[in-house]
Amino acid sequence: MTPEFAYFLKVNVAFVLFYAFYRLLFYKDTFFKLRRVSLLAFFGLALLYPLLNIQDWVKEQEPMTEVIMMYSAMMPEVTITPETVVKTDWKDMLLSASSYIYWGVVALLFVRFFVQLTSILLLAYRSKRTIIHGVEVYRLDKPAGPFSFFQMIFIHPESHSDKEIDEILTHECTHVFQWHSVDVMICELITVICWVNPFAWLLKREVRHNLEYLADNTVIQSGYDCKSYQYHLLGLAHHYQAAATLYNSFNVLHLKNRISMMNKKRSHGIGRTKYLIFIPLAAFLMLLSNIEAVARITKEIAADAVAEVKEATEVRVTQGDNVKVTGQVIDDFNAPVIGASVIIKGTNVGTITDTKGNFALETTKDAVLSFSFPGMKSKEVSVKDVLGNLKVQLYSDGSTQRNQPVPATVPATPQKPRDPSDQVFTVVEVMPEFPGGQGALLQFLARSVKYPVIAQENGIQGRVTASFIVEKDGSISDIEVIRGVDPSLDKEAVRVLSQMPNWKPGTQRGKEVAVKYTVPVTFRLQGNDNSKPAPSGDQKEDDNGIIVVGYGEQKATESVDASNQVFVMVEKMPQFPGGEDALSRFIAKTVQYPIAAQQNGIQGRVICSFIINPDGSISDAEVTQGVDPSLDKEALRVINQMPKWTPGMQRGKAVKVKYTTPVTFRLQ
Repeated sequence: MTPEFAYFLKVNVAFVLFYAFYRLLFYKDTFFKLRRVSLLAFFGLALLYPLLNIQDWVKEQEPMTEVIMMYSAMMPEVTITPETVVKTDWKDMLLSASSYIYWGVVALLFVRFFVQLTSILLLAYRSKRTIIHGVEVYRLDKPAGPFSFFQMIFIHPESHSDKEIDEILTHECTHVFQWHSVDVMICELITVICWVNPFAWLLKREVRHNLEYLADNTVIQSGYDCKSYQYHLLGLAHHYQAAATLYNSFNVLHLKNRISMMNKKRSHGIGRTKYLIFIPLAAFLMLLSNIEAVARITKEIAADAVAEVKEATEVRVTQGDNVKVTGQVIDDFNAPVIGASVIIKGTNVGTITDTKGNFALETTKDAVLSFSFPGMKSKEVSVKDVLGNLKVQLYSDGSTQRNQPVPATVPATPQKPRDPSDQVFTVVEVMPEFPGGQGALLQFLARSVKYPVIAQENGIQGRVTASFIVEKDGSISDIEVIRGVDPSLDKEAVRVLSQMPNWKPGTQRGKEVAVKYTVPVTFRLQGNDNSKPAPSGDQKEDDNGIIVVGYGEQKATESVDASNQVFVMVEKMPQFPGGEDALSRFIAKTVQYPIAAQQNGIQGRVICSFIINPDGSISDAEVTQGVDPSLDKEALRVINQMPKWTPGMQRGKAVKVKYTTPVTFRLQ
């Protein structure tokens, strides 16, 4: 159920309750002013109370089973299930037809509304204004029933005696001075939108009747003879048949009800207290509107409780088979790998290596451990094959030129005292998020990072790999340089990371936890053929990551040709037409789950990358992590069919920007 349809449904349910409430308590009393206020309050509350539900839909996120280190702009993940791509069935066709019928009738009623409004304005334009008994009126050319619309009174004086004109003007002036046409317009517009609900029409009828009761009561209180006035109404009803229009007609339909109300004994003042019952009715509607959110939250709490009980049970059952695995992760130079991820395959449970590359993790004997680190090939080790202290060596994945790493030359920021039980995660169910998302993070870094002048003058470039922890409160702590380049570059990377604002913390099983991040910042020189890499420089020209461009011997104010440079971070990021939501809808609408993959039970996450060119076109689409040839091919097909984007801008010029998007195919 869409939020729009839920709102529409709640509004119409309120009309049903309000009409029943009105008929039960207010229908027979003579408190006409209170009835008017109550009827308008009914409409206002019906339209507003669904908006008081500020609960957002809880979007479930699939727990990650592995760490995917991708240093490029990341778009929202789109999950495709067979149900999202099946052919339209009869239910969808019926729903679509109902929608067309509804909006078609709404359009016709709006046309009718504007035709009536236009006819009144044209009549006022053609009619001559005159003063009768001290009241300005619009004189009708032909015999017709008197009526009013906002501040305009229409009458054919030749059709009435002086006494009748006095009664008519007293009646219509009540409509004019009390702005009854506002009530009429509100009712008309609401019945146009809610034409399918008969109770909206019934409430509109009650509003029109009550306005006539108010005007009739003013005439009687002004001293006119009640019987004579009623005969006058009967005579007008006989000669001029009233119609349902926008104006307040003197001889409106249901004259019998008006005469009955004029002859009715006035209600006792104590009866006004019953209008206070409207307060608990409004409170009931608030509860009804939020009951769905309350039920959802209750369900989540219950699910968490069940999960904890289940986890405790599983721990008790398997406790005897648990083993503690310890070891060290080294690279192809036999140097410790700091911050490597160690994950129990098929779960989101794991740890990271310390400053000496060591780790310790408790798991079951039949588990498989997955080791990974940016720029290195992942490796899996079965626990049952482990004898003693485990040593795992990770090799370069070939994405960069690797030399002997230089130890970090910038000391880590003061380490936050941490309770041993306070675990630091590398992967959680809901990952931390920079305020505003990935695009805002890249813009922040683009504005904040400065290429040190001394490094430019000495032609120093390369990649600084730094890590930090996003704490439970979203603050940044424990910033350290894992792989350094040069003291000036290392110091600049730490400076910028330490200036980041608080993030939205990550959560694990509904609780906020500390999460460790690793970020490479590449400093690259242009315009200087003598530039040289630092000993740890990763030199491939299209490195992914945070790229800071310097100019070597070239002045910073000179223009730099970026026509062939592929960026992952620019001052103004590219945008899909309509934004990220429109992009997700496009992918979900365009992608088709391959039949062969459904039949063979194939599912998983395909990760694609592509380049947005200066003209907004898409090129160089490729699968960076595949699942199955059929799913990979389908993901690429959809990427290549995307319309032109608004290109990214760097220093006022459109440039190439690399993007990465995951598309998850899931069977249900």
